Amino acid sequence: MKKLENMTQYEEMIKTEKVVLMFSADWCPDCRVIEPVLPEIEEEFSQFTFYYVDRDQFIDLCQELGIFGIPSFVVFAEGKELGRFVSKDRKTKEEIVTFLTSL
Repeated sequence: MKKLENMTQYEEMIKTEKVVLMFSADWCPDCRVIEPVLPEIEEEFSQFTFYYVDRDQFIDLCQELGIFGIPSFVVFAEGKELGRFVSKDRKTKEEIVTFLTSL
């Protein structure tokens, strides 16, 4: 999984790539629970580029996108939001796969 480095990168990649943004933080226990399955999910959905977005580093982006709980996922393609799986609840691999399959 790539890591979002700055807002310029964000603005460019949502226009030109099919991306899954995973909003997370190092201190988030629910985020740590899903980390072991993320490589499998990335492999299964290889049409997307996955980006880790540090919630603390990009708090303004979180507010702009309405991300008030983590882990959360927002998917973009060609500048349009395709879908979001946003809540403060712990997510399972099955829930993430179901969300991505539904896009």
